[in-house]
Amino acid sequence: MPEIGRTLIAVGILLVVVGGLVVLFARTGVPFGLGRLPGDILVKRDAFTLYLPITTSIVVSVVLSAALWLLRR
Repeated sequence: MPEIGRTLIAVGILLVVVGGLVVLFARTGVPFGLGRLPGDILVKRDAFTLYLPITTSIVVSVVLSAALWLLRR
């Protein structure tokens, strides 16, 4: 059980760091690079906007899977 606790702490710290970087980049105007990738779908109509971040979701999933795989090794 101690390994699970350490993993949860590591994931929590990672989330705090990534969240802080996202906030920092948003405030400074530096583009973060996610959210406008080719393959993301954006539909704008008069009073309607639909955004489906398909490619962004795949990239985030691959990065998180690789990070968790590395933590388990």
